[in-house]
Amino acid sequence: MRRPNILLTGTPGVGKSTLGKELASKTGLTHISVGDLARAENLYEGFDEEYECPILDEDRVIDELEDKMREGGVIVDYHGCDFFPEHWFHIVFVLRTDNSFLYDRLESRGYKGKKLQDNIQCEIFQTLYEEAMLSYSKEIVHQLPSNTPEDLERNLDQIVQWVEQWTKDNN
Repeated sequence: MRRPNILLTGTPGVGKSTLGKELASKTGLTHISVGDLARAENLYEGFDEEYECPILDEDRVIDELEDKMREGGVIVDYHGCDFFPEHWFHIVFVLRTDNSFLYDRLESRGYKGKKLQDNIQCEIFQTLYEEAMLSYSKEIVHQLPSNTPEDLERNLDQIVQWVEQWTKDNN
């Protein structure tokens, strides 16, 4: 594998897709939003009435991504991470956003009621960070703040440097 695989995870609305697209543009890696992939390929196993959203078929997602991940050079973004094979990723970034920012972002996406509250609580209780820490080697899991455009730029610079160093060390 000549290029690293990166996982961007975190609560919906923290900026995973924005960071992933920018990162792909700067590094030449391939960005895959699992949500977009699932919509395009209809990788669902049902519909959750309570949260008003489709239920991801995780096995089909894994099957769909397997070959790309083996080649390397992929940035995957998704809010869950415990179903991805541990060996897929060289580094995992958990994006974190202050609730005052996150609430507004989710509300502007049409989140309301239980769906809005549960996602805010997920961020408060660091649910996805803990999921990442349990799913991957602790040495490769890193938290990044994602509140402001300055945070985005800082995160981009940091990850681009990491990609350059990984590439140099592994080729």
